[in-house]
Amino acid sequence: MYPHVRVSGSARTRGQQYGSQVPDRVARSIDAYRKVFAHYAHWDWDKVTHEAMRYVDPIDEFGPQYLEELRGIAEGAEVPFDDIMAINVRTEVMYAAKARNAAMQLPRVGECTAFAAVPSDGRPVLVGQNWDWLAHAFDTTIVLESDPTSGPRFVTAVEAGLLAKTGFNEYGIGLATNALACETDLGQPGVPFHVMLRALLDSVTPAHALATLQRASRSSSAHYLIAHRDHLALGIEATPGGFADLHLTSPDARGVILHANHFVHDRFDHVDVGLWLMPDSAFRYQRADRWLTEQDPFDISTYEALLSDHAGHPTGICCHPNLTAIEQEQEATVLSVIMDLDAMTMRFADGLPCTTAYRTIDYSEFFRRPVPLTRAD
Repeated sequence: MYPHVRVSGSARTRGQQYGSQVPDRVARSIDAYRKVFAHYAHWDWDKVTHEAMRYVDPIDEFGPQYLEELRGIAEGAEVPFDDIMAINVRTEVMYAAKARNAAMQLPRVGECTAFAAVPSDGRPVLVGQNWDWLAHAFDTTIVLESDPTSGPRFVTAVEAGLLAKTGFNEYGIGLATNALACETDLGQPGVPFHVMLRALLDSVTPAHALATLQRASRSSSAHYLIAHRDHLALGIEATPGGFADLHLTSPDARGVILHANHFVHDRFDHVDVGLWLMPDSAFRYQRADRWLTEQDPFDISTYEALLSDHAGHPTGICCHPNLTAIEQEQEATVLSVIMDLDAMTMRFADGLPCTTAYRTIDYSEFFRRPVPLTRAD
């Protein structure tokens, strides 16, 4: 099982608790990305940290509490703050490398297949994904359970040292995501992808989540899949920029949103660099779409089977590492998660879902807050 890290208190305190509970995993993240950035972006660590610090001011303007969390993680893990900044902008470094230099021969980068299922018959809303990434993440992944002094309680599965990835919160907001890339992903400072994911987990309503995406300039492309237990969901394809660079998709006639690592919105008019880096994305999307046409799209067992599927092996929905590749190019499905937003439970596979049994984690008690006492005057 991946470590579960539970934190509480102010932003700085929670960061310190986080870093101090998994310092070895944070150090492993930093060491791994030191090699990964050199391999993919051809940047040494001094260059990476210098570039990363350019994002401090945009984060501070967007939400200084997130900068406090990052500083706390560095203090708790006893590592330099600029190292923590560097791994939290890993998306901007890696995907921008291809957009900056179209002639650069980058190897394939593994990523994700995500879904949301919104039934009309009262059954629970489901949201989840396989997270496919470089194999070092088997040694860095954690499940972060956070109880902030201010803001919603939330749970996220994330690489140690980073703020957030897929997860859900006490208000019934569920979040899945897919990396995307286009020719405008040039690494210009703005709100980084993983900081935006963390901010979305602070949402108290779906409208609040969408407003969060709209209120700042984002520094990278991504797909944000936001669902809510009130049977609401949106898929939001974002390119770098502000409000005008968001394209929204509602559930289809089946009540489903699917996404992989390429743009699918009919208003997308850029160059899809993601398909260049991840050509399997189109086939994973096709496979998932057909699967959900033939199976019950509101049954958890449907998704457990889908997320274990090997069509297109080894780069199928359940992605397996190519053991003949060098370390920095080995990728796999690091975890699989299916969240029930009504029951507030998470079906979680700590590794390849085809060989790792899903376990059920019940967060209903963790998310339940005491009812405030009222006084009759």
